[in-house]
Amino acid sequence: MAETHSNKADYGNWVPKRILLLLLLIALVFTGIAFSPVPVIARFVVMFVAGPFWLGFLYLGYAYLVFSANGGNLQSRIRGMVLANLPWNGRGKALDIGTGGGALAIRLAKKYADAKVTGIDYWGVCYDYSKRMCEDNATIEGVGERIDFKKASAASLPFENEVFDAIVSNFAFHHVRDAKDKRDVLREGFRVLRKGGVFCLQDFFFKEELYGSQEELLEFICGCGIEEVHFSRLGDLVRVPLLLRLRWIRVWSGMIHGKK
Repeated sequence: MAETHSNKADYGNWVPKRILLLLLLIALVFTGIAFSPVPVIARFVVMFVAGPFWLGFLYLGYAYLVFSANGGNLQSRIRGMVLANLPWNGRGKALDIGTGGGALAIRLAKKYADAKVTGIDYWGVCYDYSKRMCEDNATIEGVGERIDFKKASAASLPFENEVFDAIVSNFAFHHVRDAKDKRDVLREGFRVLRKGGVFCLQDFFFKEELYGSQEELLEFICGCGIEEVHFSRLGDLVRVPLLLRLRWIRVWSGMIHGKK
């Protein structure tokens, strides 16, 4: 994403603007063809084709508003669940895995004045985030001196074993392309967490294709040296509008938190 040019932090939106604009453009093109001098049958066919693009634009536009800080602020409320369930005193070093636009890392630094926070992300071209965006946001929020942002893969963290006192992540693990088994990303995160350190992570932990059954995932987590772990479903933690209670939120999304 381009550099930040305002005095207000920009954390982006989980619905990319380019997708909205593409759907709108396609819908407008088909609609324009339908109102051009074409045979009546062709007009109905083109309008029928345009329909799904209009529906997609309207639905994702609604989701954009619900996620937005100027709308339903759902993104912020979901992030807030991470910190609300992180059993940490705020002293030491914390790592945000898959920081995106830096929102969770910055929120962590603002909550804990004694913490040193690191945020890592790969910031691929498919996403509307960048390291510069994170640094600008941290400066705007007044915590730039206590946050370090690094480009790195969550599947291969550039840190020694057991160097962080807390790790957090918000719906990043399933995006890690260089980890076929997403449990490997979990293992890597727990590797850099010190003994006695705490964690709170959100992802599609109830999607068996990614993490296995809850029993299998629990066994895997305990095998990574974790002494205490709790599971929660996102739908039980935050109120989601009816139209957005899709499978990824209602069934797959969950949180794990605890202590190593």
